[in-house]
Amino acid sequence: MRLKRLTTLFILAFAFNLHAQKEKKTDTSAVKKAVFTVNKKSALTLNSTIKTYYDVVSAKKDTVRNWKQFKYLFKKDAKLIPSGKDKMGVYHVGYLSPDDYKKKSTVWFKENGFIQNEIHRKTEIFGNMAQVFSTFEAYHDLSDEEPFLRGINSFQLLYDEERWWIINIYWTHETHRNLIPKDYLPRKGRY
Repeated sequence: MRLKRLTTLFILAFAFNLHAQKEKKTDTSAVKKAVFTVNKKSALTLNSTIKTYYDVVSAKKDTVRNWKQFKYLFKKDAKLIPSGKDKMGVYHVGYLSPDDYKKKSTVWFKENGFIQNEIHRKTEIFGNMAQVFSTFEAYHDLSDEEPFLRGINSFQLLYDEERWWIINIYWTHETHRNLIPKDYLPRKGRY
């Protein structure tokens, strides 16, 4: 009886393993079909750099992003820095490389969809450096009537006489206790 149970468990485990390998091969072949290129003109201006960032991270559920284009926007050793309070009210920041961000967000993006729209921008430039406060709204799908999330991305950028590079993006989300100030929201009737 015990041998029979072990044999059954072995067969189930073997079948599950074969199924998992088959699924993995299918997923890999689907990803290989999506061949992405890099648009080098995407970082020639400050505006195009930020617009390209939003375009690359935004996509509907089950859509593969152009991570090559994403990585092209960032200077070596650049960081993406999410911040916010945990459930206990303690403020935290994280430090991610563009590759870390890709690893941590890919599955969530695929399962939920993430479409991030810039709704306001404040830019300060001195010489070859820029600081941009970019207010955003995020949706799971283009058909959503209300954003599920709002916040501010603080971009630090460098112009090297040829193109703009993202040095860091430091962001936080809006909460009921931390509302986005009016100065960082679109003015009514402006557009």
